[in-house]
Amino acid sequence: MQFMLLFSRQGKLRLQKWYVPLCDKEKKKITRELVQTVLARKPKMCSFLEWRDLKIVYKRYASLYFCCAIEDQDNELITLEIIHRYVELLDKYFGSVCELDIIFNFEKAYFILDEFLLGGEAQETSKKNVLKAIEQADLLIDTATTQSTLTVASEPDSNTLATIQNTVSTA
Repeated sequence: MQFMLLFSRQGKLRLQKWYVPLCDKEKKKITRELVQTVLARKPKMCSFLEWRDLKIVYKRYASLYFCCAIEDQDNELITLEIIHRYVELLDKYFGSVCELDIIFNFEKAYFILDEFLLGGEAQETSKKNVLKAIEQADLLIDTATTQSTLTVASEPDSNTLATIQNTVSTA
């Protein structure tokens, strides 16, 4: 897979993951071109299309389009299944994912994608294993946040220490 794009019916880019090095100008050009091309297609048309020297595989879920670019020799149906698996993972994590979940939790959407795909290839096909890894990461983040909050709360700052020292020395 060369890249994955998520965009709305209005053409707003919600998530992009590039697995090939391209300059920002080229990425913007590709994104603009593909969004226009996919949005112009009728709903009953095939979800695969030839574009430049790549194949584009896309699928619409509610108000979001999931669009992947693959090389000519790659399998379109497997790519469609990868898109579907990613949507299933998002659904499991967010509980019926919607566009707002992607907008306000984009870092989590990227994290889920990175747990599932590595270098544009599926690294873990088991939903259960991917979700377990995500839960463990969430637990680790929660634990670290709790510990840092406790540390900050238990350590007085320099102003507090100075006030205590002044109070003790004057007493």
